[in-house]
Amino acid sequence: MSFSPLLAHDLVRTFGTRRVLDGVSLTAAPGHRIGLIGENGAGKSTLLRLLAGVDEPETGTVERPADLGYLHQEMPFDAGATVADVIDDALREAREDVAALESPDALSLAEYGERLERAQLHDAWDADRRAGLVLDGLGLGGVAHERTLGTLSGGQRGRLALAALLIRRPSALLLDEPTNHLDDDAAAFLEAQLRDLPGAVVLASHDRAFLDAVCTDLVDLDPAVDGPTRYGGNYTDYQAAKRAERERWQRRFEEEQEELHDLRRAVAVTAHQVAPGRERRDSEKMGYGHTAGRVQQQISRRVRNATRRLDDLTRTQVRKPPAPLRFNAAALAAAPSAVDGLLVSLRDVSVPGRLTLPLLDLAATDRLLVTGANGAGKSTLLAVLAGRLAATGTVQRRRGLTVGLLAQDTVFDRPDLTVAATYEQTLGPDRAEAVPLRSLGLLAPRDLARPVGELSVGQRRRLGLALLVANPPELLLLDEPTNHLSPRLADELEEALGTGPGATVVASHDRWLRARWAGRSLRL
Repeated sequence: MSFSPLLAHDLVRTFGTRRVLDGVSLTAAPGHRIGLIGENGAGKSTLLRLLAGVDEPETGTVERPADLGYLHQEMPFDAGATVADVIDDALREAREDVAALESPDALSLAEYGERLERAQLHDAWDADRRAGLVLDGLGLGGVAHERTLGTLSGGQRGRLALAALLIRRPSALLLDEPTNHLDDDAAAFLEAQLRDLPGAVVLASHDRAFLDAVCTDLVDLDPAVDGPTRYGGNYTDYQAAKRAERERWQRRFEEEQEELHDLRRAVAVTAHQVAPGRERRDSEKMGYGHTAGRVQQQISRRVRNATRRLDDLTRTQVRKPPAPLRFNAAALAAAPSAVDGLLVSLRDVSVPGRLTLPLLDLAATDRLLVTGANGAGKSTLLAVLAGRLAATGTVQRRRGLTVGLLAQDTVFDRPDLTVAATYEQTLGPDRAEAVPLRSLGLLAPRDLARPVGELSVGQRRRLGLALLVANPPELLLLDEPTNHLSPRLADELEEALGTGPGATVVASHDRWLRARWAGRSLRL
């Protein structure tokens, strides 16, 4: 027995009239950890479900190892099951193999060999000890084993589902956003566990630090010239390769458009030269009888060749690279800058049970990153700075200060209005025309006519972000801004934060963002 690869060939999956996956193939060999990245809706979760056998493709095939683990959003246990039930289920096969090997009389030689190899591959003798280490590493060591799943928080249930897979050590593993609900220590523990697995791993994640630490390959499901593209290496390697690839695609498009322009012009000019009844120039009249036929044949041949090349190139030309989702730095730079000096000053501020802060001053050009564990008060601080939450102590704001807050929950008063109408109504017609929503690239053109009530959580946050970017305030407050963004868009957001006017305060648990932050930091 050995670890088998996970193979997918020409998978097609359609929802309604939209083809989410169009002929996607994937080979995940043992020892490879493949990260799936792309915009929301690109098909990452859909592909994982097809690989797991939870959904079936319209066409295409999947060959999967018999021992395949898939991180479901909800565990296949009812609310009355206990933590111990989940752990025992994860340990069941390892315990059975060890028990059978310790009493080998009932096994044939072939069965004994099969159990022995499986036990060795899955490190069955160490399974119980490993279970304790995994539970501790994922922050579940203090959870009583007799507790039922119905009494656990959503984050605890998610970590328990992940723990069950790591304890079981399947020969291939499929993970969908595995770092959700993990703090820094738990994420680092998971990274080490996955790097130690000998089998294939395929995962979808927006966590750039996780992708960088774990992946041996990345598959980008966003639009590309030749469809989904596989890149060797981690996220840092992907960034460099993607930049170079985009430049090549853009250069090829521009070169082909220039050739098309030249061919159309050449065909028009030479066709005019060979046109019947064309008046001859004086220089042509003397030798016209001798050379007319040959010259006309040459011109006709040039017209045919150019027309043939024009037809071929028109049919096969590379399409224009889709506009990347990015901030319009020009729009940000065009906004009026805040005056010098302090914008906000906090002294001995307190929100009982949520926030205590002795001192904070924000200047007009500050870039401040607010970090801390869940519940430390990051969102509360942003709400106080925005004037949306009362606090004891002293809060002083510059007179006339404009403040914009991107909260984690983005809600619009009129869910029946379209995205485009909401944008224009919020900004006013003049500003909406000066900075068109399409130019910001935060929402796909097909979504502009949809009612905002039909948008996903991520799309609503993007619209809220677009409204702030289009009319930047003097104090911009962003609460977990990279949530629900693809890794590439999160990169572009970070670059754009340095170009805006006024002050910016970002509350984030994003390890990649935190590691690269160039401004001040405040840990709560």
